[in-house]
Amino acid sequence: MKILKRILFVILGIIALLLIVALFVKKEFAITKEIVINKPVSEVFNYVKYIKNQDNYSVWNQLDLNMKKSYSGTDGTPGFVYSWEGNKDVGKGEQEIKGIEENKRVDIELRFKEPMEANNQSAIITTPVDAGKTKVEWGFYGSSPYPFNLMNFCMDAMVGGDLQKNLDNLKAVMEK
Repeated sequence: MKILKRILFVILGIIALLLIVALFVKKEFAITKEIVINKPVSEVFNYVKYIKNQDNYSVWNQLDLNMKKSYSGTDGTPGFVYSWEGNKDVGKGEQEIKGIEENKRVDIELRFKEPMEANNQSAIITTPVDAGKTKVEWGFYGSSPYPFNLMNFCMDAMVGGDLQKNLDNLKAVMEK
């Protein structure tokens, strides 16, 4: 019985410690990855501004090839909404183009509904390196309420690798 009490106190102590640490962890997170693509900025931007093209390079779109997709609005313009509903790996949500600065950036709002609700922002930024090369930055931004802000410590590990893989895939598609 003493051992069970000790185990319970250790578990409660760990939980209390984590809750205290969460008080001091920033609620906001920002993850940005980048790659250089050997194509002019206008060509790269004209590809990434269309959300439907993500089917060709996004690892998330490839997690469930049978997911239900729906679209509203005109792809490549502010107000376009792409909704998805899939297996447990992709869940349910939508992304909306919130703004476009031609040949520079696409701002997207991500609204996750399942397995948990969250609203985050994403931006794809294109910058010319020279006449035939473009730097593409893909950022993912948001905030996590207390005590879930503890997950911000590992957010780059959870999302950053996929962002980089998306960019690697985009480079392969664009340079094919």
